[in-house]
Amino acid sequence: MRAVRHYHQLGLLPEPPRDASGYRADGAAAVVQLIKIRTLAEAGVPLARVHELLDADAETFAAATDEIDRRLRTEIRALQEHRRRIRQVAAGDSLALPDEVVDFLARLRESGVPPALVEGERDGWILVAARWPEQIPWLMADKQAQLDDPRTLQLYRLIGELVEAGADDDARLGAVADLLVSMLEEAAERGELERQGEEMDDERFIALLDSFASDSHPMMARLQELIAERGWTGWTRIEKT
Repeated sequence: MRAVRHYHQLGLLPEPPRDASGYRADGAAAVVQLIKIRTLAEAGVPLARVHELLDADAETFAAATDEIDRRLRTEIRALQEHRRRIRQVAAGDSLALPDEVVDFLARLRESGVPPALVEGERDGWILVAARWPEQIPWLMADKQAQLDDPRTLQLYRLIGELVEAGADDDARLGAVADLLVSMLEEAAERGELERQGEEMDDERFIALLDSFASDSHPMMARLQELIAERGWTGWTRIEKT
């Protein structure tokens, strides 16, 4: 057997002498040793440690197997986390997204937000999570709270309809801008925009996110212009001018 020859090479199992015909035949003691080796190996014990355990006393053996058990439990948890992330990928979300964002995207889908907008949100949050991972919990708490306001879902729906229509409609875009600005005024009164300005302080990265939004669809660039006409500047970090 190839495994037996490998054990011979590692010194785990002594090579038996050859008989008169030139063949090697393991005795009963060697077979017992082989069973022990295979049992330990199949239990997850690295071959480098098998020799140590074969000759260990009861106390040393118990301590070593406890340590191996802890290592295996750690590996199992890591594999379970890999499985969870693979399920996220299968559901269309990215490995780069923390749980809070995944939950937010799931709520958007359940609320009927058009898939194109959910995908845009997903890609944008991949960038945000990479730059400001420590800010994700409060940002997502804020986004979840926004979804409790029916006007937020109305905004998503109106923007989705305009994107799917693929036509310039300044009147409808103006209505979207008016609705968004009214919500921004209320958020400013609650102090939410002030905290955003303090926490998100990388001007170059904010410019990158703004361009990402503008480049996603010509309508988005026009919407930003309409918001600016109403006294607000920016997109990722919106401020009153």
